Amino acid sequence: MKRWRAHSRCRRGFTLIELVVVMTIITILAAAVTVTVTNRIRHARRSKAILEIEAMETALDLYEADNGYPPTSEQGLQALIAEPSMSPAPQNWNGPYLKNRRTVPKDPWGNEYVYQYPGQANPDGYDLASYGADGQPGGDDEFTADLTNLDEE
Repeated sequence: MKRWRAHSRCRRGFTLIELVVVMTIITILAAAVTVTVTNRIRHARRSKAILEIEAMETALDLYEADNGYPPTSEQGLQALIAEPSMSPAPQNWNGPYLKNRRTVPKDPWGNEYVYQYPGQANPDGYDLASYGADGQPGGDDEFTADLTNLDEE
């Protein structure tokens, strides 16, 4: 009978303290992974916006090469996908300049890219910008700051 009792003590399982310690460790690891993944997503969105601005710059430059001037602010970025019907009508529209698109892309945060010709920051050309994660002009950190075609990245 003594043997059976000694054997049953070995099968008792985990104590409450052991379970709490393991759950605490798992929670700390999950928090660290969540912060890392969130930061990666934020950086990826910013990188995507920069790449899309560069692609639209190329498309705008092609439009300008064909027509002698970029689309007006009123014609907007839609002129890269469909020939504008409003004045000044392009003389040699050879688009669409943004391939595989039916609409002008939105920035990674779901906001419209801001286009202006002639530009305020670039009076001899155009301004193209994303207002970042907050969708508002300006911003005080790398995720809410504006991204423009004038950025040197």
